[in-house]
Amino acid sequence: MSTQSASSILFTHSSRQQGFKLLELPAELADLLTSKEAPTLELKSLTPQQPTTTTTDPENREYVNLCTPTKTYLVRQVHSSNSIHIIRPSDSGVQRGDINIVGGDEDDGLNLVETMTAIAKCGSTLELHTPPEGFSAVPVLERILPVYDEVEGAEQQVEVEERGDVIRRVFADVPVSRAQCEAGWVELCAFVLRRGSSGEDVAGWCRRPSARVKLDVWRRVVEGAVLQGIDLGKQFLVQDLWRSVLDEGEEPFPRALFEGVVRRVCEVGDGRLFEDLKWASIDRARCTQWVGETYLEAMAPTTASGIGRSEFLNAWKDLLPESWRDDVAFSKLTENSYKHPDPTTICFVYRTDRQKIKKNVSTDASSATAAKKTRNWHELFKNQKRQKR
Repeated sequence: MSTQSASSILFTHSSRQQGFKLLELPAELADLLTSKEAPTLELKSLTPQQPTTTTTDPENREYVNLCTPTKTYLVRQVHSSNSIHIIRPSDSGVQRGDINIVGGDEDDGLNLVETMTAIAKCGSTLELHTPPEGFSAVPVLERILPVYDEVEGAEQQVEVEERGDVIRRVFADVPVSRAQCEAGWVELCAFVLRRGSSGEDVAGWCRRPSARVKLDVWRRVVEGAVLQGIDLGKQFLVQDLWRSVLDEGEEPFPRALFEGVVRRVCEVGDGRLFEDLKWASIDRARCTQWVGETYLEAMAPTTASGIGRSEFLNAWKDLLPESWRDDVAFSKLTENSYKHPDPTTICFVYRTDRQKIKKNVSTDASSATAAKKTRNWHELFKNQKRQKR
């Protein structure tokens, strides 16, 4: 049973409300920020590159991400049906005679010991969200980096420090964490091709090689390693491998491109993108998968260009060191990275199409589950017809 003799707090409302945004932090991020070595956080968003794109595409909608050095969170606004008041202690000198007791008499004997003032009201909060598929820098880098589609001779060499500065400037416009930017850069075998003018977009100084170019570089690497007796299954000097691909001392392609391919298949730790490659060790499973998918992308990029399954497996084996050939199998390829136009052929499936396949499968499964739960048989039958098609 309540009693009026208990201590009470006077609640007042300031006439001029302040602007506040409340951000709800996940426990892991709160712990990180309160640690002794709290990192710098970044708010990053896409720089509009193609004004003609439609805003219905999720990748082109306006958004902002909060990034730690290793993780990315999507900042989204969540509206609440209940207003949230921001309050603080107040010593504004409210007089007893100025107090209006709502629903009571002034002589109720309230023991007012403190005063709190509402300085802002928030009808929504900001929360940090990580989608199930996570974040990747690859789609953005694919959009902003020009394709390197023809193997050329050596360009003017860019120093390691200058190359690192260029890459960091590119990453500044990619709305994911630095670690995820580095992973995407390595995945694409991207590289800094040349020095550009001061007024040029820095992304124009860089390139991402096409599948055919990557395949040509890798084929040259394997041939050179065999001729020079370099065992790709063991640790090797990158400089020795580079010498093995030279054509009578002439560089068949930029060294930065060569290093991009080597980084893609090697066991390179996080944060080493900006270091000069000296010693390297190839990740056998990673390399085998990458070679198979790169060959398929180069030779059978569409359903119409599908190649024979046996032809593909034999070509895949020929691009690997002799002792690795038994590793070749369809199960080594990334899920949904290929499809069979007919029972005897195979072709490549691009990342964007894989996402569509995953979304369709997820939608179909959800529809079937919902139909079973609600006994809406027409929904279940509609889903089955879609699967048969």
